[in-house]
Amino acid sequence: MDSQSSCVVVTGFGPFRQHLVNSSWEAVKELSKLGLGTDMAVELRTLQLPVDYREAKQRVTRIWEDFQPQLAVHVGMDTSAKVIFLEQCGKNRSYQDADIRGFRPEGGVCLPGGPDVIESVVSMKAVCKNIVVEDVDVAYSRDAGRYVCDYVYYLSLHHGNRHAVLIHTPPLSHWLPASLLGRTLQVIIQEMLEETGKTQAKRTAK
Repeated sequence: MDSQSSCVVVTGFGPFRQHLVNSSWEAVKELSKLGLGTDMAVELRTLQLPVDYREAKQRVTRIWEDFQPQLAVHVGMDTSAKVIFLEQCGKNRSYQDADIRGFRPEGGVCLPGGPDVIESVVSMKAVCKNIVVEDVDVAYSRDAGRYVCDYVYYLSLHHGNRHAVLIHTPPLSHWLPASLLGRTLQVIIQEMLEETGKTQAKRTAK
């Protein structure tokens, strides 16, 4: 992977079950209008993933082959969440819930022979501490829920040498509209890029 890549890929998910509007994709659309900030010398690419294990798997593989981003940011919706969760790790097993096509991964496994857990290079605890957005709460999590979001996250961590993150958003509401979610996403990703920059600087200094 090209460590000099100055591209960040941000994905959201399409509709699933009764959720015809997915807050993750609405947030990513807002982010694409905002950009990552004028001081960020990073190209932003956004795309929607289907809530479909097999199709999402192909698209994640292509993201890393085609773009070689310095960071892949996957955004998913947690239907029961009241806050934004920053997920530290992806899990390989226990994918039992069917996707929008009724498909389940064979044996409930994401990557046969892969490690049970892969951690992101980004310290979500450190990012959480530094995020301040009015009217929005951000929390740390180590359990992304074993659905297509977590499945995508694990694969992306695998393909991207751990340079991937997963952010779970609550459903849209009057107190958390898409515009606010998009702005919060911008702040979080800026902090994540700073955090990975600090980590790389420490490694280089050793």
